[in-house]
Amino acid sequence: MKIAITGKGGAGKTSVAAGLALIFSEQGGKVIAIDADPDANLAATLGFSDSERPVAISGLKKIIAERTGEIGAFFKLNPKVDDIPDRFSREKGRIRLIEMGTVKKGGAGCVCPESAFLKALLSHIFINRDEVIILDMEAGVEHLGRGTAQSVDKFIIVVEPNYTSIDTAKKIKRLADNLKIKKIEVIGNKIRSKEDRDFIGKNIKDMTVEGFLWLDQALLNSRGTLPPDSRFIKDLGEVYDGIRANR
Repeated sequence: MKIAITGKGGAGKTSVAAGLALIFSEQGGKVIAIDADPDANLAATLGFSDSERPVAISGLKKIIAERTGEIGAFFKLNPKVDDIPDRFSREKGRIRLIEMGTVKKGGAGCVCPESAFLKALLSHIFINRDEVIILDMEAGVEHLGRGTAQSVDKFIIVVEPNYTSIDTAKKIKRLADNLKIKKIEVIGNKIRSKEDRDFIGKNIKDMTVEGFLWLDQALLNSRGTLPPDSRFIKDLGEVYDGIRANR
């Protein structure tokens, strides 16, 4: 199962990504959890301490330069990356964590050796690795090349019950459609009432709403780490079977 998770900042996509990684691992699966959000919080949410966090891939300047053959403005778009996931990740239980890191872009749509390397790495992981893949993205599809996108089993957009989050979800879907991602689904998060559920159901017309996660005070008080016995995990567990279904 290969899952990419995105949504507006603050919607709770990192909590969803971490929760799914924990649930899949508890069900016996080996998981590669990838933090591709520049505001990297997946490690803390999964319970990795600062000393346990992996090095950010974008910071491997020497390796990136060597593998891309960077000479001035010229470099390879398909560098060797097959050894990177095992060398530059950290494990906790059945979860292997990879942090992609931040690429400083010189302008909109710029392509640089770092971004080419990260895209090649994602493509390799999604196409060639056998583990469950959980990708925590920023609000967009910039990390996904067309080959990677076609290997995504589920593209999940996390939304809150407000118009800003809904509008972001619609924009993300248009971008995902351009990459011909077929299985685009929504999880409603921070639900406080039936009215919140109805709001999301009314405003999400052309995507499947996979389930709803109620606002969880224990999660808000957790200072980042996902409490394993929280209502959030219980609610996400009820969505798990639908996410796993190949439909």
